[in-house]
Amino acid sequence: MTRFTVNNQPVQYDMDPQTPLLWALRDASNLTGTKYGCGTGDCGACTVDIDGAARLACRETIGAIEGTFVTTIEGLSPDRSHPVQQAFLAANLVQCGYCIPGMVMAASVLIRTNRNPSEEDIRQGIPNICRCGIYPRLVAAIQDAARIARGDPADGA
Repeated sequence: MTRFTVNNQPVQYDMDPQTPLLWALRDASNLTGTKYGCGTGDCGACTVDIDGAARLACRETIGAIEGTFVTTIEGLSPDRSHPVQQAFLAANLVQCGYCIPGMVMAASVLIRTNRNPSEEDIRQGIPNICRCGIYPRLVAAIQDAARIARGDPADGA
């Protein structure tokens, strides 16, 4: 049995400890917001927060994360009030939406650890791939999310 906490709920999986976290979340816990993109750790669609760090659920085995705290897109903010979710919606950033949960999770970790990220910080901190090409608006949305998180007024306010 592998035990850790997912979205503030203790879980235990009676699965092979080498099972990727992605499949435990999706198949055993029905948390399907974490997406399968490439399975090789290159696209970032499966990004989750593990103990405060953005990590790829396709590359983490459940045995390796025993005792940790995992937050998925479902646990970030059930009412979509997280600053990253607010900024992504305000920027009309979502196109197909497939990469968005992973980007939201990566961005949430970034703005928690860097309250005022530069464009370069964002490009380095969000390596996720978006096939729709939202990158030009992504930087501004993440900077806006950081502003919201800091409690700064909107530009022009």
